[in-house]
Amino acid sequence: MSTLLSQIVNGLVLGSLIGLIALGYTMVYGIIQLINFAHGE
Repeated sequence: MSTLLSQIVNGLVLGSLIGLIALGYTMVYGIIQLINFAHGE
């Protein structure tokens, strides 16, 4: 049971880390207008 709990915690931590990295890239690219995924221009 503790193995399942540790796997769930590891998955949540890894998922939130990947989400934060993706959010950071989105913020940087949105600020400098290098590439904008929201608009097809």
